[in-house]
Amino acid sequence: MKFLALSYLFLALGVTLPAAATVATDSSAVLEEGKTLSDKNHDDDDTEKKLIRMPLRKVSDHEYVNRFLVKERQALMKLHHTAEQSNLVSPRKLLRGEGQTATTTITTDVSEKKQESEIIKDYANAQYYGIVKIGTPPQEFEVIYDTGSSNLWVPEVGCVHCGYKFIHGGKNKYDSQASDSYVQDGTEFSIQYGSGAVSGVFGQDTVILAEDIDVENQKFAIIHDAGGMGIAYTFSFFDGILGLGFDSISVGGVPTVFHNAIEQGKVEKPMFSFYLGNNADGELTFGGYDEDKFVGEELTWVPLSDATYWRIDMEGVQIGLFKVGNTDAIVDSGTSLITGPSKDILAIALEIGAKPTLTGQYTIDCEKVENIPDITWKIHGNDYVLPGKSLVIQSAGMCIFAMMGMDFPKPGPQWILGDVFMREYYTVFDYESKRIGLAKAV
Repeated sequence: MKFLALSYLFLALGVTLPAAATVATDSSAVLEEGKTLSDKNHDDDDTEKKLIRMPLRKVSDHEYVNRFLVKERQALMKLHHTAEQSNLVSPRKLLRGEGQTATTTITTDVSEKKQESEIIKDYANAQYYGIVKIGTPPQEFEVIYDTGSSNLWVPEVGCVHCGYKFIHGGKNKYDSQASDSYVQDGTEFSIQYGSGAVSGVFGQDTVILAEDIDVENQKFAIIHDAGGMGIAYTFSFFDGILGLGFDSISVGGVPTVFHNAIEQGKVEKPMFSFYLGNNADGELTFGGYDEDKFVGEELTWVPLSDATYWRIDMEGVQIGLFKVGNTDAIVDSGTSLITGPSKDILAIALEIGAKPTLTGQYTIDCEKVENIPDITWKIHGNDYVLPGKSLVIQSAGMCIFAMMGMDFPKPGPQWILGDVFMREYYTVFDYESKRIGLAKAV
């Protein structure tokens, strides 16, 4: 089944990303001979490949908070409209119910029959974007590099619900007729988001990552209707999504871009790594990891419990007096916040004095930020500690608590460790060995 974080879309803002990427020599050793997924490529290529770095641009906290306020106003207007139409309950009771606090619960039926098309994802909440190029000559797009999904999709020329020129200059749109390397496929593609479908057809073309990794004959989705992303997509700066999950959750069973990069021998090692700057831009590295980006000499490796998403087991979570035992999580670069079961997030919010909002998030008095206790995640026998103040997105006197309640039907994940977690810990995704490497980020 497919379970991605969140059921509705907030609006994210981004900025134009520099196209240039820097290249550094990989300091780690070449993989030894051993019948791995990429061995046949190394046997044929005696030239040492490079560790490819690509900049990721971060949406500022100021922009994030501004968009949060816009969504709050929209939610309030919708709530009043619903109350007026139903004439049954007041807006306050609609929000909270009898003695309850507003939380967000996903009840979407994600059955096995819907596995190929059912997606629940809040991409507008993502804060990091990067460039991908498609076609010959290359056409440039700004995408979310998302470990919580597995397909690449971008809008096409003529796409409906795909932005307007007077809003941020519109979306970059793929023109198949302008690419000499395009191969028509025509198979239908559709993903069902919380507010509707995003649909199009599959095509095939050359995909270029970070200027240096040209993945040939990559199958990807060309979107002609992005209505399912809602108005959030129209106002955001990203054009599409590039999934870095596993083939098993790819719509249509299409091999991922990174899988094909490994198969075609375009990366030194079957790994990619995220360094997410704290109040700064980040960096996505293909082909290995950068030892200068984390503290100490070694990573701590955590085996995946399930190679669909990047899913891991955890022995517990603790903050203040709140404590929970054995659970699990997915590590998701496409989600800005940390999410957990609604009852647990509510308990944590009460613990630190955070208050619920109309959109399911929480705010906290900025004067209390310094008093928020550290939160500890026990993963594979090790404690991963986040300072309490790192759990807040703050700007202009507004402090948003960076944890949110989400409930997924079984066997969905209990927790999602998004960008808030990944900013504190340099994260390496080992595709072949099906494990995640963690170390304190510099």
